[in-house]
Amino acid sequence: MDGLQEILYTMRRNKLRTALTAFGVFWGIFMLVLLLGAGQGMQNGMERRFMHDMSDSIWIRAGRTSVPYQGLGVDRPIELTESDMHAIEERIPGVRFLSSETPLGAYRQASAQITFGPRAESFGVLGVSDDYFNIKANIDFPGGRRLNELDADEQRKVAVIGTTVQDALFPKGMEPLGQDIRINRVTFTVVGVFYDSGREGRMSERIYVPRTAFQQTFGGGERVSILALRPEPGVDSYELEERIKTLLQRRHQVAPNDRRAIRTNNMARHAEHFNQIFTGLNAFLWFVGLGTLTAGIVGVSNIMIITVKERTREIGIRKALGANPTGIVGSLLLESVLITGLAGYTGLVLGVGLLELVSYALTSLNIQLDFFARPEVDFGLAITALALLIGVGVLAGLAPALRAASISPVEAMRAE
Repeated sequence: MDGLQEILYTMRRNKLRTALTAFGVFWGIFMLVLLLGAGQGMQNGMERRFMHDMSDSIWIRAGRTSVPYQGLGVDRPIELTESDMHAIEERIPGVRFLSSETPLGAYRQASAQITFGPRAESFGVLGVSDDYFNIKANIDFPGGRRLNELDADEQRKVAVIGTTVQDALFPKGMEPLGQDIRINRVTFTVVGVFYDSGREGRMSERIYVPRTAFQQTFGGGERVSILALRPEPGVDSYELEERIKTLLQRRHQVAPNDRRAIRTNNMARHAEHFNQIFTGLNAFLWFVGLGTLTAGIVGVSNIMIITVKERTREIGIRKALGANPTGIVGSLLLESVLITGLAGYTGLVLGVGLLELVSYALTSLNIQLDFFARPEVDFGLAITALALLIGVGVLAGLAPALRAASISPVEAMRAE
């Protein structure tokens, strides 16, 4: 307690100098937290905007041939079928989930007339297999349930609708679950409501129905527009992608070097690119933040040097009266730790508080910003930064403290 009172007395005697030094440390960690939080917010926003599907999912589409092969010409249309799905299941090991997606009419267009009572709107309708929602990411079900295997086996005319569809068809406050809607004059029962954050929530303008009921009602035979799958844990998705592509090329007589006929989109590749980008961004933000923090630490070191110089005679008297070097070093280091710890903790709390305030404001006001969402900082990372700050603060005060402890009492007494 005596040592703490002595330190507080010294700090009160040099209020301006102590305040400026503490502000440098405070500002350093405050900016570090804000930079890291903003970087995480950018990453969340990019993932929300572009990463619509599971990071390990593979999506397969068919197009037209661009290379002649086995006597067949170019510009030949290729159509994926349910037989392709069965072939993948039987011949390609390592597939965890496999599904198909077939739109009613033109793909990605609101081509179906949806009615409920007097209300009528146009939305996209897709027939999907029951594993579809284990592959598709960013889909939340605020009400009801997903499509399941029994829906497919029994060819039930049920549907899950997006929140945008719910708002357009049903009066505000009305429960859509269990209600009958008409899709091109065919009745389907709503069993679930979902929200898909893909493309800023516009993917919620869809309606999903079981693949079997879709075939029975709207036709189309075995043709499917997209095949989607996820590998088993531990399976190399790039190798799996190549094996599936080779199988489909062989089944549809497509040249191995034809890039247009069978097109695959491996989300692992996109995830890898995003991770590389944000690893570099976070490294840059750490560099800038630590640079700002270093300026505050330099201030702590400077104030300790000045403190030692001002208290040289006092230190000499204390050593002459029997004070040991360890006590002198400990007293000076405690002053350094007190300044860095209090200022750093204040900067940490205010930085995290500001990030939480911004995140709360974006959520409560339903503000959707391009490439930015939910700014946050990892709690463990913040504590690590604070511990690093205090550790560096100790090192900053160590050199002046050791110098003070090494001064002989006679030299100290002669100091100005």
